[in-house]
Amino acid sequence: MIQYLRTDSSNTDFRSLVVLLDKYLSVINGEKDSFFAAFNTIDALQNVIVAFDQEKPVGCGAFKPYSKDSAEIKRMFVLEEYRGQGIAQGVLTALETWASQSGFSTCVLETSKTMQPAVCLYEKCGYVVIPNYGQYQGVETSVCMQKTLHDHPKQI
Repeated sequence: MIQYLRTDSSNTDFRSLVVLLDKYLSVINGEKDSFFAAFNTIDALQNVIVAFDQEKPVGCGAFKPYSKDSAEIKRMFVLEEYRGQGIAQGVLTALETWASQSGFSTCVLETSKTMQPAVCLYEKCGYVVIPNYGQYQGVETSVCMQKTLHDHPKQI
């Protein structure tokens, strides 16, 4: 059974997964990798989810404030051998719940148009395509998405 841990970016399991994510993305992003890397720093992320299969970290994601009402989903990743098992959806749901409990009413995110499995996951989870925002305006390989969150009871 997959367990989901709320933590922050100092978590060593999260950091080890992000190293693998960055290697994966550098191939996809190619010559634009340094552009995207500038927006994917993890040092100040206070809201991180790490998914575990037993003691093994197998997936992760995070969010950070984007605006007063919106949280931005970042650093979504699942180990290749664990993909297709609903772990990414579990991480995303945990992040959305936490964001809602933190007072955010929407989540936004950016992904690559070439990452069709990610785009499909987000659409399946209720995200809709929006005009590219912020630093992604005019970036033809990016697709930006948004979801309105449902209220979740504040966690005490």
